[in-house]
Amino acid sequence: MAKKSRRAGRRVKDKWKSKSWYRIVAPKIFDESVIGETVASEPESLLGRVTEISLQDLAGDFSRTHIKAKFKITGIRGGECKTRFIGHEMTTDYVRRLTRRRRSKIEAVFTVRTKEGFKIKVKPLSITNKRINSSIKRSLRKKQREVVKEMANDSRLGEFAEKILFGELAKKIANECKTVYPLKQVEIWKSEVVSVPEQEELDVKIITEEEMEEEEEKEEGEEETEEAEEEEEEEPEMPSKPEVVEQFQDIEGVGPTIAEKLYDGGFHTFQQLKDASQDDLTDVKGIGESVSETIYESLHS
Repeated sequence: MAKKSRRAGRRVKDKWKSKSWYRIVAPKIFDESVIGETVASEPESLLGRVTEISLQDLAGDFSRTHIKAKFKITGIRGGECKTRFIGHEMTTDYVRRLTRRRRSKIEAVFTVRTKEGFKIKVKPLSITNKRINSSIKRSLRKKQREVVKEMANDSRLGEFAEKILFGELAKKIANECKTVYPLKQVEIWKSEVVSVPEQEELDVKIITEEEMEEEEEKEEGEEETEEAEEEEEEEPEMPSKPEVVEQFQDIEGVGPTIAEKLYDGGFHTFQQLKDASQDDLTDVKGIGESVSETIYESLHS
């Protein structure tokens, strides 16, 4: 019996050896923060997994511990799981505390589309200072629908998620609804992505460590090629000695012999000659002080 138990233990150990750990990272809009870790024997099995994290842990905002954001793994790159925002929900006890006696609670559900085509269900919850009738509630819902639709249509999914989670959408609703009836508090208590653009589904990828290394090598090779091409473009073709000597003869006091001496002294362009001091010119073998003075004054007159 003991032998069987040891064999079973070895089998379990071997099973875990075949698994690998993966970091789960938030989308770029949340700075790709690590939001968890998971283990799997095959990366394909991770696709579609959902992880939940409080906004306090995600953004370090202690005032938002009651908000739980949900992310779905949509791709694997090496040891990292890429995710997409798929919704959020406020804790039940927080939502319950919002309701008070002799106040009205306006609940609504709006299905809107983001700029790139994600369909997302948004559920605002509004609280008034006192009870209101049904006609005012209908007007408030209508105004809220307009605000939510406009903000969704003007935002990509990540941007819209940020506006939901950090209160920008709720503030916008509260401000716009003042023209109908003032609201004491507005919260987006729940959201859910209900459909994804076809292209987003096609873009799901699994990239292994080996493929990442190949990509990096390819990128490095391309960068080196680009740098070499840029260097070639930046380095203009230098004129030949006869061309430079001929140019130097246009300067007062410079004949063929002096021009050639200037070239042999290290001056290969007209600009180099112009940037030189009188002492630099005098240092050239075969050029005296009087000649260098004449050249310098001619170049700077």
